[in-house]
Amino acid sequence: MQERLQKLLAQAGYGSRRACEEFIIEGRVFVNGKPAELGQKADLAVDRVTVDGKALAKPETMAYIALYKPRNVLSAAEGPDDRQTVRDLIPVPGHLYPVGRLDYDSEGLILMTNDGELTNKLTHPRFGHEKEYRVLVARRPDTEQIDAWRRGVVLPDGDRTQPAHVHFISSSGKGAWIRVVMGEGKKRQIREIGKLLGLPVVRIIRLRIGTLKLGDLKPRQWRYLTEDEIRELKGENVPKMEQKSMKPRPPRRPMQRTTDTTPNRRNESASRRRAEPASQKRTGPSPKRRK
Repeated sequence: MQERLQKLLAQAGYGSRRACEEFIIEGRVFVNGKPAELGQKADLAVDRVTVDGKALAKPETMAYIALYKPRNVLSAAEGPDDRQTVRDLIPVPGHLYPVGRLDYDSEGLILMTNDGELTNKLTHPRFGHEKEYRVLVARRPDTEQIDAWRRGVVLPDGDRTQPAHVHFISSSGKGAWIRVVMGEGKKRQIREIGKLLGLPVVRIIRLRIGTLKLGDLKPRQWRYLTEDEIRELKGENVPKMEQKSMKPRPPRRPMQRTTDTTPNRRNESASRRRAEPASQKRTGPSPKRRK
């Protein structure tokens, strides 16, 4: 079936459809050896489409898998060393990539798919899709620490985190479990925030990505998504965090001087005294000066 080129490129993982349109405009995309045009369609089962000389793979069945990533496993399809990756945990042929990041020492829900367009939709900051975490901190947070986390914290690199939903769940020894829901995912963000607020993070479990929930999965277990779950993730009703925008202040209006028509009582009294006749002026001995 023919599809617009920008959609085919997006599904292949080249970015959003708009970004892929730029590839076509810049002359980096060819169809059957000829420069592609914006709005052109192609069928990968029949046509050969290349980007910078690299051919797009023939279409494969889209796969959507939910995985419980355990700790000490890399969130990557391929690792830079001999450490185990999430791809190693799923013995299924074909291309599968993790959606978003989850730190090496964190655990919980990972979505594995070969749908590049959905990956971009769920990970791009401008969409602000919610991610929910259960976080164990080494100390019990007070109200000020929870409120600061909710408002946003300035990280060591100077970036300020977006507001988040943060709630106390329960005590755990000297520490506590808290629930964190946010719409962004900077590298090691939760651990950095905890460190800055004096709440060292001991454990992180991701419970949800958009509408997709971890459910009853145990570490290293995985399952295929249902058709309803896939539709919900692709739909417009995926839970999103409101992104805080810094609106510029309106220019200050220059102050206008106005003529004060209110009578000045001092000046009015002095004028009356000057206008009084000499007979009405105060008489008598002048007050003695202090020596």
